Parts: sequence; C-alpha cells; structure tokens
Amino acid sequence: MAKELPHNWTEIRKEWPVLTFYQRFEVSVAYALTMVIGAVVLVAFIRLIVSVVDTLVLRTLNPLDHGVFQLVFGEIMTLLIALEFNHTLRYVITGERGIIQARIVILIALLALARKVIIVDLLDASPASIVALAALTLSLGIAYWVLRERDERPQVGKVPTD
Repeated sequence: MAKELPHNWTEIRKEWPVLTFYQRFEVSVAYALTMVIGAVVLVAFIRLIVSVVDTLVLRTLNPLDHGVFQLVFGEIMTLLIALEFNHTLRYVITGERGIIQARIVILIALLALARKVIIVDLLDASPASIVALAALTLSLGIAYWVLRERDERPQVGKVPTD
C-alpha cells in the first residue's frame, strides 16, 4: 500500500526526505499548477470586475440585455471553471485521489459546455453546432450519472464504516 502524501506545506517539508522521487515530482507539479491556475483565477477575476464596471456602470448598459448577460456570465463561468480546476488539484496534493478523476474531468467539461451555451448566440449558430452541443451535453451528462451511480452504490461484501 502506497504511503499517503502529506496534506499541507508544513507536512510536505517534514516528510520530503521520505517521499519517493515520483511523489516529490507529483507534489511539486501540483503546487506549480496550483500557482499557475491561481494566477489565471486572479486575472479572470480582475477582468470580470473591470468588465462589469465598464459594461454596467460606465456604459450604463442594461444587465438584462442578452449581449450583456452573455458577456458577464461567460466571464463568471470561466472563473468558476478555473476555480474547479484549482480545487481538483487539492486532491492531487493531499493524495486523497489519483491525478485523473474521470468524474471531475466530466464535471469541468460540463461547466465548459454550460459556458458555451451561455455565450453562444443561438440565432447565429448553425443547427449542426447546436445539435453537437446538445449531443456533447447529453453524452457527458450520462457519463457523469453512470460514474456517480458507480461511486455511490454500496460495495458488496464491504462493511459500512459509520
């Protein structure tokens, strides 16, 4: 059974000498990615604030206008997607889960599709692209449901630990 990775920076520094080379590499990459995505989140948040101030305050545009709604909520969804990526990296750093979690990847893809649906102008989009978005959303939704059902189904032969 593999040794669990430390949960915070202090524990990582204490246990660094006993971590395997790969565990050190994994933790280092996860922390670097966390910093990069943190920078992306910060920039996206600043852009969101500037956009909202510029669009809604300086230009006094109606937030209920479809174009303004698409712009603002598209940027909010971008920020949420980046935050979800950052949250996912926490699992890698703590070793609670493996690096790639299909359920989380599908959830992030669903968020990206939701963002696309919000920002696309359905009157200008081709019917084929709308059908493709619908098919992708349905496929990812079914995949997410199947994975969730699998994870939540009680394991046969396992004793509950409550």
